[in-house]
Amino acid sequence: MKGYFAIGAEGISKPMNLGALMRTANAFGASFVFSVNAEDKTKIAYKADTSRTFKTVPYYQWDSIDEMVFPKGLQMVGIELTDDAVELPEFRHPRMAAYVLGPERGSLSEAMVAKCDHVVKIPTKFCINVSLAGALVMYDRIRSMGGWRDRPVMPGGPKAL
Repeated sequence: MKGYFAIGAEGISKPMNLGALMRTANAFGASFVFSVNAEDKTKIAYKADTSRTFKTVPYYQWDSIDEMVFPKGLQMVGIELTDDAVELPEFRHPRMAAYVLGPERGSLSEAMVAKCDHVVKIPTKFCINVSLAGALVMYDRIRSMGGWRDRPVMPGGPKAL
């Protein structure tokens, strides 16, 4: 798979959620993890990250949207449950992307949505946990861009060669 991705959250307040997001990002091969306007207590998120992502994957913590700096050509993808967002199963992921999720009990700010090149929603009835939403987005990226074979027509996996 060519390209790279990052994942982060705006306004995240729970260290365990940030730690879980970091651990999952590490497992899926994220290039870096970030937070914007995170509550101070999330600075201890590394305690919740049992894979010690902070030792191998860069973590950027910005206090405001204006401080965010991304590599040239990267497209921001907001993950938000709105009527006009593209459904995740129908979304073509950019080769170079930064996915940003909203806070635990809220939505992405209007300013953050305005910064995004795309807004995508996970097809659920209501908002789900930040770290779980991040995992679904990263899985979808890997699944759709990873060069996997098509799924078989019948239930089960492909036959061994």
